[in-house]
Parts: sequence; structure tokens; C-alpha cells
Amino acid sequence: MDSLTDDRTKHLKAFDDTKSGVKGLVDAGVVDIPSIFIRPPDEVAQDLELGRTSLQVPAIDLHGVGDKGSLRRENIVKEIKHASEKWGFFQVVNHGIPVKVVEDMVKGVREFHEQDVEVKKDYYSRDPQRMVKFNTNYDLYMSRAANWRDTLIIDMSSKYHLDPQDLPLVCRCLAGDFYLASKDATVEYINHLMKFVDTLLELLSEALGLEPNYLKMLECDKGKSLAGHYYPTCPKPDQTLGISKHTNASFVTLLVQDEIGGLEVLHQNQWVNVEPIPEAIVVNIGDLLQIISNDRFKSVTHQAFGNVTQARTSVACFFHGVATPPKTYGPIEKLITKESPQIYREFTVVDYMMKFSSRGLDEKLGLNYVRI
Repeated sequence: MDSLTDDRTKHLKAFDDTKSGVKGLVDAGVVDIPSIFIRPPDEVAQDLELGRTSLQVPAIDLHGVGDKGSLRRENIVKEIKHASEKWGFFQVVNHGIPVKVVEDMVKGVREFHEQDVEVKKDYYSRDPQRMVKFNTNYDLYMSRAANWRDTLIIDMSSKYHLDPQDLPLVCRCLAGDFYLASKDATVEYINHLMKFVDTLLELLSEALGLEPNYLKMLECDKGKSLAGHYYPTCPKPDQTLGISKHTNASFVTLLVQDEIGGLEVLHQNQWVNVEPIPEAIVVNIGDLLQIISNDRFKSVTHQAFGNVTQARTSVACFFHGVATPPKTYGPIEKLITKESPQIYREFTVVDYMMKFSSRGLDEKLGLNYVRI
């Protein structure tokens, strides 16, 4: 280990040992971005070369989606097919999840990150076996530059049952909220999300020319993890990122974001801002769906930047499929033809996730691990 690497590791450990996250730096009144967060010049230059566009990711209204066999549903499937093939991202409205449920989920995550640091420290951990934990950057010690982001993680990849008692109090019953007097905010949100993902998998199956229950039968929604991201105010957002450019190691990711915004998607070599739409859910096609669709659907690069005056909160739910016991996935046979030969080999979710998590977000695409 050279002296520069050794020095950086010491700074990373010192920061990690505070268990206070990026929010702790902001609360301490930091004015200059610590060196561990500053992006390498070549990365900044590459980003600037790409440029930005005023295009918007597709927004799809799901009103009438329950009328199976109707022209309305056929049109929704066509819109999802186009968005999944050309963008890898789209937003949906009229998805059926009550506004109050979504708002309470986002509010709970925000209040967790903004509560007293001594309470949060009880959850600070990098133990992969811990189901509920809080930390800064899962790849803190691997990335070229740390991201200006703290995350509350609820990992249900292999333990499919979530006990509400394992959750932080603010993510359960919000103080003084009659609506949640007998309900749990996070569990309520996940339950509604699972109903919606059933519909989404049907639509994605049909968009691939498959039977509506095809992706559901593959158990693409079985394992999941929820990430409650908090991007504190950033004094110099041009020097760092909220999250580095990456693709997601999932079948699909469902994201709700507050009104602040900051998410960008790479489309035709230009960054496109994912403008927050009230009550919308952002749908992101992940690596695993690109693989089993044999490149029909696209998992695309995205990133998030910081804000000088306002903190941002988002909640992402990653659907990984079956991790335990190991299940083998691969390109769907019906999608392999003479014109579209098999591009990827078979894999298990555990193997793919291990390879994905062993690298920093700014490394090469995880798809390369299973490409033939």
C-alpha cells in the first residue's frame, strides 16, 4: 500500500468510526468538502463531456390497467415496452399506492436521518448479515470518491419476513399520527409495493411477449432490499456526488423521491434529469432483467447530485429474486432466437450480488460478469 492510499484509508476509517455519517459533517458546520469525497478530475471531465438535455424520461398513467384485454391496457403495455427498451427508466402515476402511505414512508426515512446522532449510532453497521442498518456508502472503502449520502438499509434479500420491532421507531408509528396508530409505516408501504410489483411484472411480461404471470413465476420479486437514502445539504455539490454513476443489480427497482430532485439518467450519451412528479413512482430496469430478457430491456447508468440549500430524501426498493436457497436464472428461452442469440450465461443471485458488491459503484458494469 503506497502512502497516498494509506493516508486515504486512514481518513476513511476516521470518518467511518464517527458513526455519524455525512449528516454529522454537515451538523458540525463543514464548509469545505473533505478530500475523501472529492471526485477525481478525469471523472468530472468525462461527465462534462456527456452534457445534459431537457428530455424527460417517459411518464406512464396506469389508469385502467386492471381492464385486462382492453385497448387501454394494450396501450399501457406498449408504453412500458418502449420505455424499458429505449430508456430503462419510467415514472408511473395512478399506481394504486395511497399517497399517505408513500408520504409516511419518505417522512419516516427523513426523520430517521435527521434525529439525534446518538440514536442513529445504534444502527450504524457494515455487517452484511444485519437486516436493518445505517451507514454511509456500502462501497466506502472501494470507491475512488465517497458519495455525499447516508442510507438506512432494510435487507430482505434472504430473510423474507420483516419484524416491525427491528425497525427504528420513527420508521414505524410516526408521533401523533392517528392514521398509524395501529399500523406500521414501513410494513404498510412494503405491503402496498408488493401488490403494485405484481401488476408491474405482469405488464413487463406482456411487454416481452410472454404470458402475464411469467416473471412472477420466476419469483423475480421474492428477495428485496429497501434503501432509505438521505442526501444532506452540500456546500460544494460540483466537487462530489450524491451517488456515483452505476446500474442496479436487481430485476427492477421502485423509487419514490421527494420534491427536491437530483436523479439523472444517461440516455443517448446525455444526462437526463428525472423531474419529480407528485405521487409518482420511478421504475428502473435492473441488470438482472436485462440479462433474462437477453438485452431486450435495458439497465441504464444513473447518478444523483447534491443540493446546496436543501436535503433530499428518496426510498428505493430493489427486487433481486430468489437468493436462498440458490436459484439459477438465465436468458429466457423464448427470447433466444437465430436473430437474437443468447448473450449471457446462467447465474445465481447470490453469485451476481457478491460480484457486484465487491466493486465500487464507479467500476465496470456488473453485466460483464455473466456476458458470454
